[in-house]
Amino acid sequence: MLNVIVVDDHPLMRKGIALTISSEMDIEVVAQASSAEEALDMLKTLKPDIAVVDISLPGMNGIDLIKHLQTFRPEIKILVVSRHDEELYAERAIRAGAKGYLMKLEAGDVIVKALRRIASGGIFISEEVNHRLLMNMATGKSANRQSPLEILSDRELEVFGLIGKGKSTREIADKLFVSIKTVETYRSRIKEKLNMSSASELMQQAVQWVTTGN
Repeated sequence: MLNVIVVDDHPLMRKGIALTISSEMDIEVVAQASSAEEALDMLKTLKPDIAVVDISLPGMNGIDLIKHLQTFRPEIKILVVSRHDEELYAERAIRAGAKGYLMKLEAGDVIVKALRRIASGGIFISEEVNHRLLMNMATGKSANRQSPLEILSDRELEVFGLIGKGKSTREIADKLFVSIKTVETYRSRIKEKLNMSSASELMQQAVQWVTTGN
């Protein structure tokens, strides 16, 4: 029996993923968590084989959760199932220690296949991402720099996305469980890294990125 924990802050999505997985006779969802912190608490007693993890989580995000699991529970294999574009996040997830990346829009069709491949020791990513990773290895690059946003840290990118969704500094702080001052620091770093001169330019570029998916 393959035991799985599902970590997603959207109840309907989490339950839908769990239902799809549980329809298989040899796969069981042993726990569901709405945050990374809740998942880590559950994992003090549970020993699942695979964790299905979303990127956007309240508090600690999915990438940070992957890194934590690599340190404290390295035996658990991780499949990321996210709405975020794999072009920007898949490599980050794989580098953090995940064994697969799947877009939520296609999860219902292939998630079981992805789980079985990961359980057998394989990696599940798209051909495009696989090619990019191989090219990076061949050329000695740690990451593909096609997008300037790839110079942002995982948390900075998360903040950038929230700015693009029109969230205020206070709303971002509340969602990420950090101080307003910390969010302001992230905003300053983002502007510096992306060579932006003003808060309005930051907002404009963030909104454009969110609406176009680039």
